[in-house]
Formats: sequence, C-alpha cells, structure tokens
Amino acid sequence: MDLLPQAVLLCQNGVVTRVNAAAARLWGVPQERAVGRPVLEVVRRHSLEALIERGGELELEVGGRTLRCAAMHDGAGGSAALVVEDVTEHRRREAELREATAVLSHEFRTPVAALRGVLEALEYDMPRELSQNFVRQGLQETGRLARLVEDLAVGFRPTRARTLPLAEAFARAGRLLDSELNTRGAALSFGPDHLVRADPDKLLQVLLNLIENALKYGPPGEAVEVQTAARGSWVEVSVLDHGPPIPETDSLFQAHTRGASAPGQGSGMGLYIVRSIVHGWGGQAWATRVDGRNAFCFTLPGVGGLG
Repeated sequence: MDLLPQAVLLCQNGVVTRVNAAAARLWGVPQERAVGRPVLEVVRRHSLEALIERGGELELEVGGRTLRCAAMHDGAGGSAALVVEDVTEHRRREAELREATAVLSHEFRTPVAALRGVLEALEYDMPRELSQNFVRQGLQETGRLARLVEDLAVGFRPTRARTLPLAEAFARAGRLLDSELNTRGAALSFGPDHLVRADPDKLLQVLLNLIENALKYGPPGEAVEVQTAARGSWVEVSVLDHGPPIPETDSLFQAHTRGASAPGQGSGMGLYIVRSIVHGWGGQAWATRVDGRNAFCFTLPGVGGLG
C-alpha cells in the first residue's frame, strides 16, 4: 500500500485502522499517529467523513489541487476504505484540450469561409482570367488549411517565419475581406510598407481577426484604417475603428471573453488568439484609444526597412 501513488485510508466503525504513506503526506499525519483516531480528526473534512459513511465518489478542490475521492464500505461490518487520487494535472490537460479545440475552431473558420466563397463564385460563368484568379485564391486557402492541420502536431506558435513586406499580408487580407467590405459599405486603408519577419499565415490571421472585429463593432459604413510605424527594431501595426470607447480593454485578450456590447454569438477567442500568436514571435498586443478611435495594436520584428 505504501508504494501506491493514491492516498488510502482504512477504517472500522469510524476509527482509522491504517493509512498508507501517500495518505500520511496528504493529511500531514504520521502513519502511527493516525491509527486509532476518529476519521474526521485525520481527514479534517465532514464531506469526506460523510463519503466514507455512504460510499461513492466526489471531487474536491483543496489548496489549488483537484482530488478525486472514492469510498467503499461493507455495510453491516463497519469496515470502509477511502482512496484519494490527485487529478490536478489530468484536469489541467482537459482544460488545455478544450482551449486548443476552441482555438482550432476559430482558426479554421476564415479559410473555410474563403473556400466556400470561391466555390460559390465558380458555379457561375465568368471570364477565364477571373475564374483562374478564384482558383488561385482557393489553392492558397487550401494550402493554408493544410498548414493548420500540420500545426496540430507542433502547437500554435509560428514555425515558418520568413522575411516579407507587410504589403503582401495586407493584400491577402484585403482580397479575403473584399466581399464583407462591400456588404458593409466600408473602406479599408493600409499604412506605409515595412519589411518584417513573421509567419505569413499567422500574420494574416492576426490581421483578419482585428480588421473583422473593427468592421463588426464599428459603425456601418465607417472606414477602417490600418496604420504602421517603425519602433526601433520592431514594427507596430494598429487597426483603428470608429466604435464607442471600450472599458477594460486588457480583459478582452483573455480566452472566452467578449465585450459587454458585442452583438450575436461568438467564441470570445479572437483576441486571445491574436495575443498568443503575437507573443509567439516575441511581440506585444494591446488595445487603446487614439484620437477618438479604438486602436488594436501589435508589434512584430522588423528587418531594417524596405529595399
């Protein structure tokens, strides 16, 4: 029994007859002192005393740890056993899995929507040059989906960083958002170009999340501006909209968090994904108020200027 990782307590008619080494560590009572004492004096929890009396299972949160407790008794004989297992790490992994599932669901949404738009467009007759452009866009998004699938094995941090002009990412974002911009009657503008070092797909994901938020939460028909500026060896990108001031902006970057005035349904993962990606390449992501507009900003490594 002393070799078991689970804490084990044996008792007879409410009096402890034995505890193993793990139980002695858990409750801080030497094995020899625990024997002969009432169960409640050892476990110091009425919920565990009641569990031993009736049998069954329960989970407890104790000192930041999650304990799964199971009790068995023989009824008329008065003998009972309590087994306690620390499942903190198991519950942590379950939480991480749920979070990873939410992240993946959010990341897959944009390329899947883009592919659907491409396929719907190709149903109609159009000039060959235009149809080829749609095919190229579809192939590009298919490649992006394939890379997301590959990321399942290696996590979500950028792994394919290269040097690229911001204008390349801006152009991709503009093409993917063209339909939504037309629907909302909004204009989208981009600031001066800079050479940066980043994973192109992750950079695109950050831009899409921030620009889509600006379109969704800003007034209909108002322009969205993407500003750029060199900050030493870093490049700062800011997405500005004309929406109302947002209180407690830092909390918006937490997982499963949405603004108080956010319309419709949402996972609350968009800005969390943005900050996670940006932190992955060593940058920072934040929100502030600039000249009467909301500004969602992030930094990424620069490469010393164009040309």
